[in-house]
Amino acid sequence: MRIILVGASGTIGTAVKAELDHRHDVITAGRNSGDLYLDITDTDSIHTAFTKAGKFDAVISCAGHTKWAPFTQMTTADYEVGLKDKLMGQVNLVLIGREYINQGGSFTLSTGVTDHDPIPMASSASMVATALNGFVMAAAIEMPRGIRLNAVSPGVIEEAMEKYAPYFRGHNPVPAAKAALGYAKSVEGLQTGQTFRILS
Repeated sequence: MRIILVGASGTIGTAVKAELDHRHDVITAGRNSGDLYLDITDTDSIHTAFTKAGKFDAVISCAGHTKWAPFTQMTTADYEVGLKDKLMGQVNLVLIGREYINQGGSFTLSTGVTDHDPIPMASSASMVATALNGFVMAAAIEMPRGIRLNAVSPGVIEEAMEKYAPYFRGHNPVPAAKAALGYAKSVEGLQTGQTFRILS
């Protein structure tokens, strides 16, 4: 398969590439590095990247940002960061990509453990992740041409604990290589409309 991996330079993206690269043709894409320039917050950028890619069978998104701050300090503008970036950025990969992807292809989006296990500072992350799960569940039943749509919701990533440990006390971290298996399951399997939760 030819797979476009968005956010390939991140911790999870690097692990996903390592998992799939020896079996498939993985085309990396991102704002700052990769085979293709792709900014998920810019629909023109998405169109351009998919046009340059040519024929492809799958899109994996390991991209997206939200604002992390105490709820008492959050503003409308702070929530809009995650809505434009991690939520609509990934939704637009599907909305635009469905016109370019091969018949029977697949999209795999990223949510996160806060979709069901909230923590302080992450009200925006929880809101966005839960919305993505709902989008995947509902949009999957209407996808054209046999295209599949799933999400992966990994626990806090082990390699990121140096930065995030204060927010995830009591969580059992997931190695990035284990999280990558969820993306492989989505791309190489047959399920659709699912959120694959990867927990230790």
